[in-house]
Amino acid sequence: SHDTASAVAGTVLGPDDAYVSCGTWGLAGLELERPVLDDAARQAGFTNEGGVDGRVRFLHNVMGLWLLSESVRTWEREDGRPVQLASLLAAAGQVETPLLFDVDDPRFLPPGDVPARIRAYAAEHGLRPPTGRAETTRAILESLAEAFATTLRRAAELSGRRVRRIQIVGGGALNALLCQLTADRSGLEVLAGPVEATALGNALVQGRTLGAVSGDLDGLRALVGRTLDQQHYLPRPLGKVS
Repeated sequence: SHDTASAVAGTVLGPDDAYVSCGTWGLAGLELERPVLDDAARQAGFTNEGGVDGRVRFLHNVMGLWLLSESVRTWEREDGRPVQLASLLAAAGQVETPLLFDVDDPRFLPPGDVPARIRAYAAEHGLRPPTGRAETTRAILESLAEAFATTLRRAAELSGRRVRRIQIVGGGALNALLCQLTADRSGLEVLAGPVEATALGNALVQGRTLGAVSGDLDGLRALVGRTLDQQHYLPRPLGKVS
């Protein structure tokens, strides 16, 4: 099925959980029993998409790790050698006053020099631009985390659902700093993983169709939960560095 539908099926979602499927792009939302069809949801840019066993994925598209991957490509072109991502993320974790910017600004969609575009955004909005790669990386991750938190708060308001926890799946689940910042910005616990939720969800639904496994969606998720180690991130006071 659709990759995001598969990813959400492969999560261990509880009744009060939200999800963020984060890779190159980010899909943030809730799983509901019925769609939200009012004008407020439409004007806020939320969609209602089909899920497994009649569930509805009520979600909003958010920029994802495209911003960081394009920045890394820019720096690698400048240096002529690979960027050490682990060192970059460690340095970003020590930045104390990160820039917050609108990750969904259309200027960030095309390939190219994202760090220069972030500096231009800051100048246009009277903000202090990041001065180096660590600050740029922290600005990207902090701003993504804020966008995820804001989107999920809005999803809860529009649907009338209470959210107690966020599940991050996909490649973004491997980025510990992004997961921690999402917990900090949302004030909610974050569970990270599975990384390959799309493949897991797809395999589970196909396996059920072929008779290899049985049960409803909650039963399939229970199977994932019994075989999965997730990383837990608890919210810290904003401004605390790693």
